[in-house]
Amino acid sequence: MLEMRNVLNTKLNKKGFTLAELLVVVAIIAVLVAVSIPIFTGKLEKTREETDIANMRAAKAVAVAAALDDKLDTDVWLNGVAYYNAEDGVLQQAKPTKVYGKGTSKKAGQTYTNYDDAKDYTEAVIKVTITNSPSDKANNVKIEWEGVKTK
Repeated sequence: MLEMRNVLNTKLNKKGFTLAELLVVVAIIAVLVAVSIPIFTGKLEKTREETDIANMRAAKAVAVAAALDDKLDTDVWLNGVAYYNAEDGVLQQAKPTKVYGKGTSKKAGQTYTNYDDAKDYTEAVIKVTITNSPSDKANNVKIEWEGVKTK
């Protein structure tokens, strides 16, 4: 009978995890989360900066196309200056009311002409300036951010 109790107790005690096993699993999960958060935020910032750079390239493409086609309408351009509306992908005379800059002042290593990854672009829009030079229209387009915050 004593042997039977030992067998039953042994079987009953094998039904779960010990507290130490659960603590080890929780500790491993905590380490994995602690390691992955900085990696994730770095990738997120890099994506924000890449979005800003893609918007700059799109604005330049629209402006160069307008300059090469001689479609610099006075409705859009005021003294050779227009603003890029990222939602619609068009140039407009008025500064967009909705800002579309994404990059913050955290560096992610993205560089492009007139883009500094150490500045905050979250309240900025793209300003496009075209200088009149009939000989080289494509290189007369200047893209810059307006409303950039510096620390």
